[in-house]
Amino acid sequence: MGNSNDTQATTEELDRKAAKFADEVATPAKDGMSAEDLGRSKQKRDFSYTQNREVSWLRFDDRVLDEAHDKTVPLFERIKFCAIFQSNMDEWFMIRVGGLSDLAELKHQPADNKSDETPSEQLDVLFKMLPDMYKRREECLTHLEGKLADKGVERVVPADYTDADRVAVERRFESALAPILSPMIVDPRHPFPNLRNDVLYVVCSLDGEGEQGVLGVVEVPPTAQRVVWLPAGENRVRFTLVEDVITSMLDRLFGSYVPTSSAVVRVTRNADIDPDGEGVEEEEDYREHMKKVLKRRTRLQPVRMELQGELSEDLVTFVRKELSLEKRRVFRLSTPADLSYIFAIEGKIPATRKTALTFAPFEPQESPMVKAGEPMRPQVEDHDVLLCYPYEGMGPLLRLLHEAANDDDCISIKITLYRVARHSRLCESLVTAVENGKEVTVLMELRARFDEQNNIEWADRLEDAGCTVIYGSEGFKCHSKICQITYHDSRGISRITCLGTGNFNEKTARLYSDFMLLTAHPGIAEDGNAFFRNLSLGNLRGQYKFLGVAPVGLKPLVMRGIDREISRAKAGQPAQVFMKMNSLTDRDVIDRLAQASRAGVKVILIVRGICCMLPGVKGRTEGIQIRQIVGRLLEHARVYAFGSEADTIYLSSADMMTRNTERRVEICYPIIDPTCRDMVIQYMDLQLADNVKARQLTSKGTWARVGRVEGVPEINCQEVLIAVAYARARLARGIADDSVTLSPVLASLPPKVLDAVLTRSGSTGLSTSLRKIAGHPLAQQSMAAATTTTPAAQAAPAVAAPASKPAAEAEPAKDERPAKPAKGKKAANAAAAATAVEAPVPEAKPAEAAPTQVSPHYIEIDPTPTPEADEHTHEAATQLARRGHGRLGTALALFGLGFKALFGKAEK
Repeated sequence: MGNSNDTQATTEELDRKAAKFADEVATPAKDGMSAEDLGRSKQKRDFSYTQNREVSWLRFDDRVLDEAHDKTVPLFERIKFCAIFQSNMDEWFMIRVGGLSDLAELKHQPADNKSDETPSEQLDVLFKMLPDMYKRREECLTHLEGKLADKGVERVVPADYTDADRVAVERRFESALAPILSPMIVDPRHPFPNLRNDVLYVVCSLDGEGEQGVLGVVEVPPTAQRVVWLPAGENRVRFTLVEDVITSMLDRLFGSYVPTSSAVVRVTRNADIDPDGEGVEEEEDYREHMKKVLKRRTRLQPVRMELQGELSEDLVTFVRKELSLEKRRVFRLSTPADLSYIFAIEGKIPATRKTALTFAPFEPQESPMVKAGEPMRPQVEDHDVLLCYPYEGMGPLLRLLHEAANDDDCISIKITLYRVARHSRLCESLVTAVENGKEVTVLMELRARFDEQNNIEWADRLEDAGCTVIYGSEGFKCHSKICQITYHDSRGISRITCLGTGNFNEKTARLYSDFMLLTAHPGIAEDGNAFFRNLSLGNLRGQYKFLGVAPVGLKPLVMRGIDREISRAKAGQPAQVFMKMNSLTDRDVIDRLAQASRAGVKVILIVRGICCMLPGVKGRTEGIQIRQIVGRLLEHARVYAFGSEADTIYLSSADMMTRNTERRVEICYPIIDPTCRDMVIQYMDLQLADNVKARQLTSKGTWARVGRVEGVPEINCQEVLIAVAYARARLARGIADDSVTLSPVLASLPPKVLDAVLTRSGSTGLSTSLRKIAGHPLAQQSMAAATTTTPAAQAAPAVAAPASKPAAEAEPAKDERPAKPAKGKKAANAAAAATAVEAPVPEAKPAEAAPTQVSPHYIEIDPTPTPEADEHTHEAATQLARRGHGRLGTALALFGLGFKALFGKAEK
């Protein structure tokens, strides 16, 4: 690197990082804040109910390691959680510790707005926590490897090689490794080599003629197969790692030098680099610029060294000083540093053993909202479709795009792509579409961290095929998940808009829990069209009627939703804010939630990862409950709901992190269709009912187990949702005979809960059929009750039609369940709703306009309080919305018995 220019660039980059760290970056979102909000943000912060984000993140990763210790989790799945823990830690060191290390070099360090600590102070805290976490990981991994060896899956180290093992190892070494290894020594004529980021090296102490303690280094080729299979008996798997093969053959690599001790070393380098930091040359292709950024990342400053094996302390010190690492950044291990090999073993486990060692296999099921074998376009135009990954498959979305690519009426497809599968059917459909003469526009975000190279390759391919490929605005990653298909036929122009909480990625759609909305709603379609038009012009300040779009409109929309609930609480009305997200770090949102809690708003949060807010702090956040769920699937959906009956629900691509709300292009979108809305409520109610994988955040910032009252069934919401997906798919295919048995997960649920979870908002008949399948003793009672019900449409509140049909003409969804006849005031409300005209379209104005109401379509469930509602005003908040007439909320109230100690006083 050069001198003056590079030094200047580095100084400017550090200044930008410091401003972000202290949340002092000028953004379009701040431009739109009211004077009152700006003044509040500059006031002296109250740190009594916030915690440092890095400490919170470490506690989240420690929670992941809890799954590896959980004896109820299958043995091989437990060791996979060790690998996930390690992978999380690797990325955290590269990005967060890397960034803090840069800022710690500043003479005048900023303090963050959650802990009031400087980068140096934070690093001191973190490096005090890390040794115990490494020790816990080591002990767990060693224990699990011993247990797996007893079950026939064994990792063999060189000291335990049998004669047959050594023959296999020598054969692999001579045929595949020796020809490509490049051993080197370090002495005055051979300088210390560049140890690349995240690459394994075998280092050793060598004795030669007249020399002792010479450092030898061998890079483990990243292209080499990591796992080397060894001879094994029937129904057993034995293997060793390629670095152990090299270690066992060191005496063949250094000529006359004799190795006396060795270790496997892995160096982690800072990867916190701003892709826009050095700017893009005027005539430079952005893809070429990103390639330079990726090369630079491999040469950044080391932030950690891990060492497995025995190497003299003198040589360890020598290597550490060559890497300019503090002693506290060196971690000695007794197990492999890189655990990614674990995922390669699963496919080799014999079938006779695999069943007991792994989770039961699960395949995403077809959504009951979609009819298989029928075209997707008319189905979406008839009713909104909400897919719930990975319980339901991505197939309907892929079918929709494939059909559009070959549909003469389709004239254009526009999509944002953030993380794309390496082998993507979705992208292949885009190629087919452009080859068929459609206009295809792809906003490809090349700055998706650690997916940059894959995205560059797909951008090349799509552009070569004829797609128009554009990139995100400078300084603002496009993290939105939106696709819009435009049709032109005899009826004119129409559009289908697809909006997701997660990526358009076939691989992660099988692992991450996310929502994907397919809608023909004309208002959302108009907003989607405006969104793509604004992005193509680099306009981040667009105005939208239904969508909240960051960096300008999303955060103010959420804040207005919270303010609405504060106003309700002050007026003596029931008020509630529910949020589910991956991380909560935005200080403005945290403070507003604390204000809401003090005003009497019930605040319920589910935060999977980082949570900088502390609940239960006296006089500050006593009315806030925060939960977390970590299980076999990654919780990834973002949900923002306002109202004691969740009358306003948004899904979003954004977490409540400052980077998302102010420095990215994000979208939140309202759920207007009542069936889809009920689906979201049901999903969240099940999450709140979880008493197996759920944890509760304490006022100390630690995660505590959720208690379970005796007699309340164990509810693992992810397993219930998997079982529900299978049951619904069977029913959708017309399978309802005694030859099909109900899964143990569902069969263990109370009958009324079974009624609720097996229907979306649908009929009792569905759960009746399932009870019949299971031979449930209450099946006859349920069928008798079903004959007294009437269609739910009679009592449903009026909403704007989500599809092309007017609200009065829209046909009820096929799986809507009948409701009991309404009585008294509820009947009057239902009658009024049945004759109501379409509600006016609300408008999300620019932030500076500061409208007093949140912008989506309001869905009033039961505006008139009932004695039942009054009686339970202060009841435990174990459900997102309370529903009458035996609907979901009432059924799931059964789950609430186990949580009153958490959310309220138990009934006497």
